[in-house]
Amino acid sequence: MTLAEVAQKLKALDYPVAYSHFKSVQVPPFICYLVVDGDTFSADDTVISESTYVDIELYTANKDLVAEKKIKDMLKENELPWSYDEIFIKDEGVFKCTFSIKLINT
Repeated sequence: MTLAEVAQKLKALDYPVAYSHFKSVQVPPFICYLVVDGDTFSADDTVISESTYVDIELYTANKDLVAEKKIKDMLKENELPWSYDEIFIKDEGVFKCTFSIKLINT
């Protein structure tokens, strides 16, 4: 799956979605996604495959199990394993739930 396909799948969840950040203030819930790292696998001086590490961040005013489930279901349906982390951003008054995935492009 490509980054563009991930973006399309996230937009289908019916939440505002942006790469990295929005240009205007958003009311939660909303989703941001961004590339946080990349890696390549090489052999014989040739890149065989490329990996892209992507964080999908769900911002909510309150713990939102429904929104989290929508993201988890989308990831499961597309066979994208994830790791999960959650923090409360006190200054913003929002929860940030991060789903970290790895995209492999061959």
